[in-house]
Amino acid sequence: MTGLKGLKFVLALLKYIFILTIIVLSIGPFFWVFLSSFKSNAEILNYSIGWPKNFGFSNYMMAFKIAPLAQFYLNSVWVAVFGTILNLFILGMSAYVTARFDFKGKKLLIGVLSLSLLIPGAAMLQPLYLTVNTLGLYDKLIGLIIVYAGFGLPASLYIISSYFHTIPKEMEESAYLDGAGFIRTFVSIILPISKPGFGTAAVLQFLLCWNEFQFAITLTTGNKSRTLPLALYYFKSQFASDYGVMFAATVIVIIPSIIVYVLLQKQVVSGLAAGAVKG
Repeated sequence: MTGLKGLKFVLALLKYIFILTIIVLSIGPFFWVFLSSFKSNAEILNYSIGWPKNFGFSNYMMAFKIAPLAQFYLNSVWVAVFGTILNLFILGMSAYVTARFDFKGKKLLIGVLSLSLLIPGAAMLQPLYLTVNTLGLYDKLIGLIIVYAGFGLPASLYIISSYFHTIPKEMEESAYLDGAGFIRTFVSIILPISKPGFGTAAVLQFLLCWNEFQFAITLTTGNKSRTLPLALYYFKSQFASDYGVMFAATVIVIIPSIIVYVLLQKQVVSGLAAGAVKG
């Protein structure tokens, strides 16, 4: 019995050490950047690990002076919100149809969308640039919104359709027997039940739109349509960098995505857990 208790204690200790390691690796870099955003260049270069001498907001104020962060913030909000809404609007009924009905070419369609997850974003830059430029959407927010909505389609389709598989078909059959049509059944019964699945897809799509850099720098120019991740370019030059201000801008960029995930993490966890049951 003593040996068994000792083994349980060691396993529990290893579990907590593993969890603590994951927490440190996850939070540590952000915490270091956050503290560094209050330091001067000299403090960062000479004492990279440690508390700042003065907790002032001069770096944050300077960040807004150096780069048009307010304009980039507004652009990112428009792109992230409408890119997410467009993605979910297109995928809502599409995922429901693929999850509930059999039709010719269904497996081929799902297979093609699944394979598109394996295509790296860099391989699509040139064709996307040519397409967007030909359509007259270059350097326009609507161009980024459409690109991001399309880029997130495979992942959103997989998440939402997997969640639809967990809903008993008897609920829809009862609605049909009561005289409800396809649209009414979907809107009144399926959508309210599917909030965790839609919430998961929405959070992941929002983070994609908010943090994406490669497409944003290729499909936009100037300040009119560029998004927040590109603002960090303003704080680097060929010869010097103002690290304190750059770290302040980094905190400004990533804080919204952290807030969104923290507020909706229960939806994400429940949506992924339920979607993993069937698929």
